[in-house]
Amino acid sequence: MRGMIGLLRSAWTAPPAYPAPPKRVWRDWLLVAVIPPLAVIEAMLRSDVPQIVPAAVIAIAGVPTLLWRRTRPLLMLVLVLGAIETFRLATGADIQLYTVAYVLLLVYAVSRWGSGRSVVIGLAIMLASTAASTLLGPFVLADAISGFGIVLFTVTVGLLFRLRAGSRLRELDRVKSREREELARDLHDTVAHHVSAIAIQAQAGLATVGTNPDAATAALRVIEAEASRTLAEMRSMVRVLRSDDSVDLAPAATIADLWQLVGGESAVPAVAVHISGDVDGLPAPVAAAVYRIAQESVTNARRHARGATRIDVHVAADAESVRLTVHDDGATGMAAPAGYGIAGMTERAELLGGTCSAGRDPEGGWTVAANLPRAGAGS
Repeated sequence: MRGMIGLLRSAWTAPPAYPAPPKRVWRDWLLVAVIPPLAVIEAMLRSDVPQIVPAAVIAIAGVPTLLWRRTRPLLMLVLVLGAIETFRLATGADIQLYTVAYVLLLVYAVSRWGSGRSVVIGLAIMLASTAASTLLGPFVLADAISGFGIVLFTVTVGLLFRLRAGSRLRELDRVKSREREELARDLHDTVAHHVSAIAIQAQAGLATVGTNPDAATAALRVIEAEASRTLAEMRSMVRVLRSDDSVDLAPAATIADLWQLVGGESAVPAVAVHISGDVDGLPAPVAAAVYRIAQESVTNARRHARGATRIDVHVAADAESVRLTVHDDGATGMAAPAGYGIAGMTERAELLGGTCSAGRDPEGGWTVAANLPRAGAGS
């Protein structure tokens, strides 16, 4: 009983359909232009309809409500049904014109676009009108069943289209959310890595500019190279975002790009890359994930590993998986402020059906270990 009450309360308080419908489209004007002449023609051709002239007038007078059926669905339905019921009470007969079937468009509009309260009230009014038409006229069971069936079918179709539109909108929101997360990871990995290198070299240059001009010059060259790489990657990402083509928008990072992490002889701490196994046939998403995780790990080590002298990057591939290990020999002191780097690495691995962990190494230093399936669940 409580479940039923809760369901009814949810239906009653449901908001109007989202996104909001268009006020009018060309089909609305077409209906308004076509239905009145059809009603006149039907009134002229049919002699079996009682009170044919007032019936046609009522039918034609209700046609303009189609123009507001999306923005004021319940009000438009009440106006037309009120006119129909007034005709029935005044003449004792139904409006038996086929063109009055446009009322079903109003019923559909209530269930498709109206709030939950409008849907409940509109359905109740429509069922009451159908019941009155059945009970006040000659009772025919087949007509009664078909009348109620048509109303319920129309309401059901409206609700189904409403649910479908809502489902598509939620899926679109999920896609947008995934795209934002992917963009956030790429921006974090790319910008943070190069800017960290620039900051470190700038500090080294400032410290040596007075005593060792050659070392300061070397630091400036590294800064220039890192800035150029940053601009290149940012331009590539902007090009991807601005392009409408979804295929081959920009080259993805590969295993070969790992050698760029070494950074030359002046890089501190030094980075050593070791690759074993068959890495040539790795799918692009897997290779890109390996590079980005290694890149973020090296960046974190350079920023947070106190006293680190060496960073080792190991990649081992076999027929089933690819294993990445990044280890530094720095001191494990106070933890750095929480950021998005480790979360981004973990998300990259999980999207491909793999795992990624990061933490203090029992033998000293910090280790990041990722294990990705060679095929890649998401590739």
